[in-house]
Amino acid sequence: MSDAMKSVAIARMIERPNTKQFIRAIFDDFLEFHGDRLFADDGAVVGGIASLDGIPVTAIGIQKGHTLEENVNCNFGSPNPEGYRKALRLMKQAEKFHRPVVTFINTAGAFCGIGAEERGQGEAIARNLMEMSRLKTPIVSIFTGEGGSGGALALAVGDTVWMLEHGMYSVLSPEGFASILWRDSSRVAEAAELMKMTAKDLLENQVIDKIFAEPKEGLEKNLKFTTREIKKALLETIPELQKMELKELLEKRYQRFRKFGDFME
Repeated sequence: MSDAMKSVAIARMIERPNTKQFIRAIFDDFLEFHGDRLFADDGAVVGGIASLDGIPVTAIGIQKGHTLEENVNCNFGSPNPEGYRKALRLMKQAEKFHRPVVTFINTAGAFCGIGAEERGQGEAIARNLMEMSRLKTPIVSIFTGEGGSGGALALAVGDTVWMLEHGMYSVLSPEGFASILWRDSSRVAEAAELMKMTAKDLLENQVIDKIFAEPKEGLEKNLKFTTREIKKALLETIPELQKMELKELLEKRYQRFRKFGDFME
């Protein structure tokens, strides 16, 4: 198995720790909030306020389950528009109270059902991108597993973007890439290599800024191995971001993402 497909397989493991586990391991006193104040509460997105060694933060992430029942309740980690609107509501609240935002991303992509499209899935994602780009508080985004297309990007417009060793981030799945480009889903491993979707590739291409190692025995068996380093990095990074002048913070965030447009010109 290629390195890319190994990371894809590990990122998709049902035993892989989910957002609530990361939040509990990194923060104290997490208080979860519910609902988008427009339609419903989406179990695929969890969020609330917490404490990072005394620093108030807003933690938001895409939730997956470990059992069939859990996955049904969180729609297998594929948010509906109300999930993205809940995330935005919490981010705007964080902005109001000057709390930094930490997002956790692990999704195959936004839910593409008829109901989601009727309720404005594309608009909800686009609005998150726009609002996060100018949110007047620091944002740290962390990929803990899969990062699928706009469904992942909707929570990933951060001042700094981090990824676990076996995380992945791409415009679509390698299966979709192989089926669309070659009409041959059996070439999925080749597609995964070509897409440069692994943490190592993404760091080399400056899509992400930091990689966190995972334990050899598996993240699900030793979560503290990685969350200890994430917490340490957050304690170093968040105060530095908070010290920055707001104008400088927003300009650096803008330039961080604007450079990808420059690459394409």
